[in-house]
Amino acid sequence: MNELVKVYEVGPRDGLQNESAILTVEQKGRLIDGLVEAGLGHIEATSFVHPKAVPQLADADEVMAGAIGRHAGYAAAGPEFVGLVFNERGYDRAWAAGCRSLAFGAAVSETFSLRNTHNTPQAALATARTLIERAQRDGARTRFYVMTAWICPFEGPISPHKTLALVREIADWGVDEIAVADTIGHADPLSVGHLIDLIARRIPLDRLAVHLHDTQALGLANAAMALQAGIRIFDTSVGGLGGCPFAPGAAGNLATEDLVFMAYKMGLGTGVDFRRLWGVVYELEALIGRPIGGRIRQWWESSQDHEPRIDFN
Repeated sequence: MNELVKVYEVGPRDGLQNESAILTVEQKGRLIDGLVEAGLGHIEATSFVHPKAVPQLADADEVMAGAIGRHAGYAAAGPEFVGLVFNERGYDRAWAAGCRSLAFGAAVSETFSLRNTHNTPQAALATARTLIERAQRDGARTRFYVMTAWICPFEGPISPHKTLALVREIADWGVDEIAVADTIGHADPLSVGHLIDLIARRIPLDRLAVHLHDTQALGLANAAMALQAGIRIFDTSVGGLGGCPFAPGAAGNLATEDLVFMAYKMGLGTGVDFRRLWGVVYELEALIGRPIGGRIRQWWESSQDHEPRIDFN
């Protein structure tokens, strides 16, 4: 497999933020370590938001510092632990914890922005630009989420040209990676392909990622269309965990195990050890106390006695 797909794991952040069960720092540490051992090299470990807003991530400082400390001996190429920040206070906390890869975000939708961050898109962008400029001066790697890129839970479909305008503005800031997000998982394959094609005419695709949810069982179909359009960076969540506390109807993210298996079937490498990944799924399932796992789970478990061993790397 010569062509690689970059899997950007959001389980420890996006996956856990909507769960009623709150994991301990130690349990989150085991989750992150398990993901690293399974070959996930880009992990969004937490979000530095106010503890009252997202109590599941109130321990962000300890989780980030612990992950970085435990893996300090790794080569410079990885793993990368990313922290999501929305304001100066969050930036200060992330930096103090040792985080040197930072994610930011703003919504295309005015209503979603007001509900999610209590700011207009213009105000959120102004704050984000200040933070990104600071990160660039500090030598940090930067990532930006363009939220509600296709559908808003309050306003409905978003004009692709409106999303394009925001993506182009962010690209002009010199952000390393831009994740176009189907925040509530209501996009369809044709609209995904159309928007990616529109953006690709103006921005190099190697800077673009897609962040997909599987609310309407179209996560893999949307990912396949994005792959066909040239995307090679995908946000996924182990076990299909995920959802946004501020977006009604947002179900789980595209499952890491589903994306990894689809890439394998298409002849694309991911560097992920599929069997070790399933070990992480099962351990996480026990911690949160409910069944999880991607759409591939039934086949995977039924195939273990008769399918030949497959190299998914």
